[in-house]
Amino acid sequence: MENLYSELKNKIESAENIIIFSHVSPDGDTLGSNLALSMMIEKYFNKKVDSVYAGFLPSLYSYLPNFDRFQDVQNIDKNKKYDLAIAVDVASKDRMVSGTFIFDEAKFKVNIDHHKTNIGYADINIIDGNAACVGVILYTIFKSWDLEIPKDVARCIYTSLLTDTGGFKYENTTPETFILASELVKLGVSPTFEFRACYETKPQSMVQFQAYIVSNTIFYNDGKIAFAKITRSDISKFNATDDYTEGIVETLRTSKNVEVAAILKETKEGFTKVSLRSKTLDLTPIVIDFGGGGHTFAAGCTIKKPIAIAFEKLLNRVQSELE
Repeated sequence: MENLYSELKNKIESAENIIIFSHVSPDGDTLGSNLALSMMIEKYFNKKVDSVYAGFLPSLYSYLPNFDRFQDVQNIDKNKKYDLAIAVDVASKDRMVSGTFIFDEAKFKVNIDHHKTNIGYADINIIDGNAACVGVILYTIFKSWDLEIPKDVARCIYTSLLTDTGGFKYENTTPETFILASELVKLGVSPTFEFRACYETKPQSMVQFQAYIVSNTIFYNDGKIAFAKITRSDISKFNATDDYTEGIVETLRTSKNVEVAAILKETKEGFTKVSLRSKTLDLTPIVIDFGGGGHTFAAGCTIKKPIAIAFEKLLNRVQSELE
């Protein structure tokens, strides 16, 4: 990996304009990583960086330093050619949505990720499937460049680590996770502030929406499977935004007997977006069947079918995998 880190540094040094992509429906890892890398490039390499997202930008993460720098990829000039395009936490190119064209048109492309399903779609592919989050990878890169990490960057990396480990409770939490968290705290990060900002600042309507969805969950196979639907009607009823679904599937997985939990959300196009979580079952074969990807126990996909049909197809697939 050291050679790849050096090559990335050389490409940053030689680039005139740089763009960094987060994936659609961005989470704490992709947003925190994007901001961390953007700030480090601007501070130490004196380069202008465009930080972009696709879809809805959740206000949940507005506590992050320089959050207002994010631009909707749809507002980026499609005729502008970038010297360097970097994707962070983007498991597949299509997760950049309309930004895929801009990424492909860049003179040089970099893919920094920790999803094992990532096939390596760039000129430089820095992929570590064992890393808890992309923030871990970036921290390693910055250290290899012998750069001091400012507090604001440390906060962004901490959010990346905090959210992708589920508050340090998922299976990707290792001794190294706590070592890194400790290093970030030494750099000025307040664990109490970051946790409260990330997990304890939900608007009332969001709490009510999540309670409604959880209360309408359907259980199958003696409670081993928990499926919940979110229709356009539900979204309208609570005036919900995309970030309102954050954490629901993890709540379903906390039920004692549940082995697989799923949230199926109806999209504006009439398709079905799926988030899956498991305690013991490898989910990747399931989501790959539907063109998705992710991690062993946390994965997702979009099924291009109405929610009722997608529900049955996914349920049958999960049941067959459990059997």
